[in-house]
Amino acid sequence: MLIEKNKVVTFHYRLSEPGSESVEDSRQGNDPVVYLHGHQGMLRGLETALTGKQAGDSFTVTLPPEEAYGPRQALEPHRVPIKYILNKGKLKPGMVVQISTKGGPRDATVIKVGRFNVDVDPNHPLAGKTLVFDVEIIDVRDAEAEEITHGHVHGAGGHQH
Repeated sequence: MLIEKNKVVTFHYRLSEPGSESVEDSRQGNDPVVYLHGHQGMLRGLETALTGKQAGDSFTVTLPPEEAYGPRQALEPHRVPIKYILNKGKLKPGMVVQISTKGGPRDATVIKVGRFNVDVDPNHPLAGKTLVFDVEIIDVRDAEAEEITHGHVHGAGGHQH
C-alpha cells in the first residue's frame, strides 16, 4: 500500500546534521513514529519524501531549514514560569526543554534560569539547520473515518480520546 493522503504511516528514523553524528534515533528506546499522512502532522519536507513509498522501504532525505523547522528568527526571549516546563531535574542554559502550551508541548532552548521563571529562546532547537533523516517505513494502513475527521491517528502510537 502506497503512502498517500489519509493513510496511517508507522516509521523509524535517525536524525542528524550533514556530516555529523545522529541527534535523535527513534530506535533508541522509543516507539516508531505514527502519523496521519496529508494532515500537517509531519515536517513538510519529510511528508513529501514519504509520499509514494510503502512498508519495507528505507531511504535518506536531506531537508533544508525551509522544509524542516524553518529558518531561525530573531525573536526576543520568552519568560516562562517554571511550572510550565515539562522536563524534570535541574535546568541549565543551553538545555532543550519542553514547555506546556495551549497548543501542546513545544521545544525551546533555555537561556537563563531564575528562581520562579526560565528565559527561553522560542525558536525550535533545530530551526535554521539542514537535517538528514534516515527512514525505515514499518507499516502503512488506511485511516479510520474517525481518524480522518479528527485529523490524527487514534490508538497505539496515536492520540487517545
